[in-house]
Amino acid sequence: MAKYKKGMLIYNGNAGQKDAEKTLGICVPIISLHVEQLLLLQTSKPLDAQKYCRKHGEDMDIVIILGGDGTVHECINGLGGLIQRPVIAILPGGTCNDFSRTLGIPQNLKKAAEALFAGKIQGTDAAETSGGYFLNFWGIGLVAETSENINDTEKALFGKVSYFLSAFRTIKSMKPFHFKLKLDDTWIKDEAIMVLIANGKIIGTNVLPYPDIKIDDGLADIFIIKEASFSLIKEVMTMKDNIEWDHIDSQLMHYQASSMQIETKEEMSVDTDGEVYSKTPETITILHNHFQMLAPKDE
Repeated sequence: MAKYKKGMLIYNGNAGQKDAEKTLGICVPIISLHVEQLLLLQTSKPLDAQKYCRKHGEDMDIVIILGGDGTVHECINGLGGLIQRPVIAILPGGTCNDFSRTLGIPQNLKKAAEALFAGKIQGTDAAETSGGYFLNFWGIGLVAETSENINDTEKALFGKVSYFLSAFRTIKSMKPFHFKLKLDDTWIKDEAIMVLIANGKIIGTNVLPYPDIKIDDGLADIFIIKEASFSLIKEVMTMKDNIEWDHIDSQLMHYQASSMQIETKEEMSVDTDGEVYSKTPETITILHNHFQMLAPKDE
């Protein structure tokens, strides 16, 4: 007997017909064992996934997202405001697939589908902003400039390596910006090259350097890097546990909060889950266990 009566599979139609047929041929037979009625919806332009989720989400027991971080972001923005939200399953189909990695989902499509439907339901926090929702991260400064400076040709040729190439180009020209940041009831005034508000553990396939990040604790982890330094970035990315934070350079600060308000001296671009969607100022609230998502049992 199928576990879910009604489900919707959203997939990216820009991959080409042959690729789509191959991809669906891998995952649909597995999904159909667990979903009695399955609606297949193909996206053809930006915001299609968001519209599908908003229109059909409350009628579904499960929504399966086959795509990358951008498709996931669209879907959770379509589902986030619904009163009755379905279970969500993410099948990796993009360049980095960061939030699926955070959930411990295999990056092989067949293994991912098998692991998810043999897995568990994981309560997952979401962050609400004035413009919508995000699952993975919100950032200004270096992270946003890196996203804007990615060369499309490099991305097509090198995939996730293009993010590193863009970061190396960007960091050379980064200058500190002034900001005011309210974390719950505490204000911080300073300057930095990057402010990163993380709900997920992974950005650009790199694990963030603080091992206690949790997606179900009702808190965001806030990282502030004050100085553009290759040595600092390298030190941060190679840290293994909390003990090393006692010795970290004063140019990196870490906080936790459930609500945030950020203002910058000048309007700045904001990278949300890998794309630039908005500008500062911004108010962010963490919604505890707002979504229910499938995850492998052993994660």
